[in-house]
Amino acid sequence: MREIFTMWRYTKMVVLTALTAAVYAALLIPFKGIPLIPGFTEIRVGTVVPVVFGILFGPAGAWGSALGNLIGDFFGTLSLGTLFGFIGNFFFALVSYKVWRRIRWFSLESEVKTKSGKAVSEFVMVVVISSIVCSLIISWGLELLGLYPFKVIGPIIFLNNTIVPIIIGPFLLLLLYPRMVRWDLLWKEIMDEKDISASRHPGIGIALIFLGGIGGMAIGLLLSYGFLSIPPMLSGWSLAHLVVAGVTPFLLILCIGCLLS
Repeated sequence: MREIFTMWRYTKMVVLTALTAAVYAALLIPFKGIPLIPGFTEIRVGTVVPVVFGILFGPAGAWGSALGNLIGDFFGTLSLGTLFGFIGNFFFALVSYKVWRRIRWFSLESEVKTKSGKAVSEFVMVVVISSIVCSLIISWGLELLGLYPFKVIGPIIFLNNTIVPIIIGPFLLLLLYPRMVRWDLLWKEIMDEKDISASRHPGIGIALIFLGGIGGMAIGLLLSYGFLSIPPMLSGWSLAHLVVAGVTPFLLILCIGCLLS
């Protein structure tokens, strides 16, 4: 993931980071008055930004999404959980561009054929896995801090992050992609190859991202709802501790996947 650090050498990437943060915050702030869980999350029509801008702007989209969410939290949802909101939204965009770059199960030219049904199918898959990852990180963090239970916040964040991007994301990508190509604003066109990490095992990396994200969410929900039997040696642990401990290995798998992809 060298590019998430080396991108700061490029003026265009810094500008795209600021642009992403501004657009994301501008779409989040007006809806702070319509909370789903007061003090933690609200209706978020801006969730299309991390996915689409992540695909277009790569690491600039990731940093911009994290900063945009941080700015938005200053308008009613600032708490200790904001740290995990920052990380979660960073990975929301990071996973979007990494999976979009590497996945080839439907079409071989997904970055070009944005009008094809196959590319739309890939886009939906990207939305789903990146939303799961974002929800997993934030839900794990809030459970760790004792602010909100995983079983409640996890599904809400996932659905909140999924619905809007699936509905309007393909149209927004179709509108923006050719213009970004024409204006030389795609992140891979801006950055030199030497500043982008070379992935030797991208297939394994993507598989680990899916395993870490989906596996972590599944284990977290099963533990949180009490559907898994607890070994006697852990009988003294609180439910929150069990959830945090159960999900942590999958977060490590997710990070390894991002490094390899």
